[in-house]
Amino acid sequence: MDFDAFSKAHREEWDRLNQLTRTRRLTGAQADELIRLYHSTATHLSMLRSSAPDPALISELSLLLVRARAKIVGSPDPQWSVVGKFFTVSLPAALYRCRWWTHGVTAVCLIFAIAMGVWVATTPEGIASMGSEAERLEYVNNAFAEYYEPGAGFASMVWTNNAWIAAQCVAFGITGIWPAFVLTNNAISVGAIGGMMEYHDALGTFFALILPHGFLELTSIFVAGGAGLKLFWTVVSPGRRPRSVAIAQEGRALMTVALGLVFALALSGVIEGFVTGSHMYWWLKIVIGALALAAFWTYVYVLGRRAVAAGETGDLSADRAGYGQIYA
Repeated sequence: MDFDAFSKAHREEWDRLNQLTRTRRLTGAQADELIRLYHSTATHLSMLRSSAPDPALISELSLLLVRARAKIVGSPDPQWSVVGKFFTVSLPAALYRCRWWTHGVTAVCLIFAIAMGVWVATTPEGIASMGSEAERLEYVNNAFAEYYEPGAGFASMVWTNNAWIAAQCVAFGITGIWPAFVLTNNAISVGAIGGMMEYHDALGTFFALILPHGFLELTSIFVAGGAGLKLFWTVVSPGRRPRSVAIAQEGRALMTVALGLVFALALSGVIEGFVTGSHMYWWLKIVIGALALAAFWTYVYVLGRRAVAAGETGDLSADRAGYGQIYA
């Protein structure tokens, strides 16, 4: 198919449909015209999808059809059932489908962190890279623990920072390079600090202050990185689906994951802001963090497995994604 010729032949219809969708009040004749153009544009989109699709043109027409459909049927009122379905079906399905990517990223990051920690703790070059002895002692004895000041302000700051890291993995996941860079840099940084703490016989303090919130916080970052890399792999190997369709489907599911991580990171921020730096027993802090992580994976494996078995992917329904058609 000659996409330029096809676009030129139907551009006037698409522009007219776009104009009608933006018209506040339609006459009877205009409403009939809107429905007719909706049907014809839906046919055009179907033709494009079936023959070596042009991703840019498909995206344009899909968005146009979504707006036209909303104009025809009206915007639905928000329903709690939609919110409930998101948290009990769509989100766990999306998380479950990228679970192996998450586990793989977790394993690789742990290897990097442990290797870096061992290098810093056992070699002169490694410990020297962490600064002078006076700087290291100040960090180990004071700065590291003082960072975890309890309070809502600190929890908010932590949440914002971690959400930004996760957002980078999601937004640039399709490149494959940026998530790997962010994850590797984070693992090396954590491992180096752990190695420095071990060198100065403070590894217990390190784990007591890292693990309570780190269980869920780091897992959330690993999920974001794994989901981003999964999208990159979809570009490389889309399977039996056309590449543009596969990218669109996985991209929308990735947005579902990103939204869900906002809540997971908020919980880890609360733990870091009110539990990690508190005066609780160190073992109780770790138990709280472990319970949060257990709850997360129980949520993913129980609800996610059930949702995927029922055919859910975390993607929007065909109707909401702009694949549906209105029949007179």
